[in-house]
Amino acid sequence: MSQETFKIEASVRDDLGKGASRRLRREGNIPAIVYGGKKPPVSLTINHNELLKHLDHEAFFSHILELNVGGETDEVVLRDLHRHPYKTTVVLHADFQRITRGQKMRMHVPLHFENREESKGAKAGGVISVIHNEIEIECLPRQLPEYLTIDLADLDVNESIHLSEIKLPEGIAIPELALGEGHDVAVVAIHPPKVEKEPEEEEQPETGGEEEKGEEEA
Repeated sequence: MSQETFKIEASVRDDLGKGASRRLRREGNIPAIVYGGKKPPVSLTINHNELLKHLDHEAFFSHILELNVGGETDEVVLRDLHRHPYKTTVVLHADFQRITRGQKMRMHVPLHFENREESKGAKAGGVISVIHNEIEIECLPRQLPEYLTIDLADLDVNESIHLSEIKLPEGIAIPELALGEGHDVAVVAIHPPKVEKEPEEEEQPETGGEEEKGEEEA
């Protein structure tokens, strides 16, 4: 697990509703909520730009975060993030979930693919196709990885790597595999290179014979 720490400052939000949320955003803040654990849900206000700085780090999305609300700190994870439909740097709302130490949790973590260009398939001219950029895992909070690494060095053309073939750190499981063989999906594959067909030469109509026939009849 990464030792990087992300701290989020928030305040309790009492003024609820769409109008209140719009006012928050005009002031440079966003509405948020924290829930889970043995505490009730709490509506929050978070500074928009401070949150954006955290979002620049991939680890923020699969990491245990420190959420400070009025001097009280909770360990949380980011569960959902609502962005503007076309202004992707504008966050509209954030959902955080409290974690409980010693209790297993499920999280989506990113996949990092190593040795892409050095893979057997790439050297043979194959095309690498990433099917899943992240997967859901289950583990204790202290075992939560920042990401999982998949080595493509030995992957050849017409081959793929499935969920069951991912090397997992100790204590980490992939819940999807418990649902049966049909859920052991591929996460990356190498396809044969596309071969472009050369345009076929059009056959020229034979006109000489007709001309000769006409001359003979004359």
